[in-house]
Amino acid sequence: MGKPGMTIRSLLAFPLLALLLGPAIAAGSSEGHGRGGLFIYFDPIVAQYNQSGEEFRITGHCRSACTLFLAIKNVCIGPNARLMFRAASENRRRHDEHTRLALGHYNSSLRSYLIGQRVMDQWEKFHTVYGGDLVTRFGYRKCPP
Repeated sequence: MGKPGMTIRSLLAFPLLALLLGPAIAAGSSEGHGRGGLFIYFDPIVAQYNQSGEEFRITGHCRSACTLFLAIKNVCIGPNARLMFRAASENRRRHDEHTRLALGHYNSSLRSYLIGQRVMDQWEKFHTVYGGDLVTRFGYRKCPP
């Protein structure tokens, strides 16, 4: 099982690791983050880009926690972006608190759509929203060429 306290140390190391590696991995875009993951890896990147004001591009495949990047003030959506939404889960069970936190990362138009379509009621199945729809329907900014 491991040494006592190892889990606590590991959990405490995650936010620090995310702060140290996040900017290098993100490099101004969602590339490398498309598969999603834990909030603790994504929120420091959101905070960093909101503090710096730098542009952040969401491109390609971006699912689950990757969609948290929509909370970046200077985010833009690439033409090939495909964002995949679902309820947050932990240990193969829906996690309501994290789902509410995720919804808070989206603008009101997208949030209303996801709630209205009941997308965030299930974690087993993704719902895809394409980049063009995020721009034209939900008011996110299109990335410059």
